[in-house]
Amino acid sequence: MKKQGRTDLFLILCGILIWFLADAARIRARAAEALALCAGAVIPALFPFLAVSGLLVSLGFGAWLSPCLRGLMGPLFRLPGQAAGALVLGLVGGYPIGARTAAELYRQGDLTRSEAQRLLAFCNNSNPVFLVSVLGAGVFHSVRTGVWLWLIHLLSALLTGLCFRGRGTAERRRQQPPRLTCRAVSFSSAVVDAVRNAAGGMLSICAFVVLFSVLAAPLQDLGPHAGPALTGLLELFSLTPLLSPDRFGFLLAAGCAGWGGCSVLCQTAAVLADTDLSLRPCLLGKLLQGLFSLLLAAAVWQWVL
Repeated sequence: MKKQGRTDLFLILCGILIWFLADAARIRARAAEALALCAGAVIPALFPFLAVSGLLVSLGFGAWLSPCLRGLMGPLFRLPGQAAGALVLGLVGGYPIGARTAAELYRQGDLTRSEAQRLLAFCNNSNPVFLVSVLGAGVFHSVRTGVWLWLIHLLSALLTGLCFRGRGTAERRRQQPPRLTCRAVSFSSAVVDAVRNAAGGMLSICAFVVLFSVLAAPLQDLGPHAGPALTGLLELFSLTPLLSPDRFGFLLAAGCAGWGGCSVLCQTAAVLADTDLSLRPCLLGKLLQGLFSLLLAAAVWQWVL
């Protein structure tokens, strides 16, 4: 980092620290709200998925699923069938389970570095429960609207994957028959490792949710449009109470769900910390997915609302 850039960063961080001290009561209240959100929504929604997805990967879920989806992952995304495990779990489990699964497949040698990084661009997605129940039923008072948000999210992820397929090459591994056997690991040790890793992952996720919820607090006072939009760029859960059940709210919900927020990027960076995988493909993929989601929502909102 250049000296001037470091100086600017220090000034920004010192300014944030002074703000924390000057507005300590509000910061404390906001942090308490975020912790309550983690306890009441984030942990119940994600921890079981983190534990079970980690167990599936440890036992060879990617290899088991490979023959079923090899015909889809290869032609569409130029990825081996094992990558389908991360895509499926990411679509079902929510942020950052897809990224965590892709990193685990890379660690175990099921994916090359290039494959894992391209997979990261589109396998890390929002939980359908959040889209259908929290946003659809809770904000728009319509499960049907939530299903449309999930379909938009799913299609935008697949479109993003198609955009990144151009970076793929025909590798030797794809010519090999997929492995059909589970890994030589005992079920008990796999359970222990999965639960322990899930607990560590939840600690990182909740820490980022609390931090970015606090940072997003002043943005909520910037108006009915600018406030929610800027909040959604930072943290997805904090956006929920700010959404309005109208066209703007629908477009913003779709776009921000595709983007995920800076909090999700930090969560992804945490699960990639012990690998040499770059966060850049994930950043580019989420930007592209957010754009696709926004465009798709703009095309269908009249039939949805």
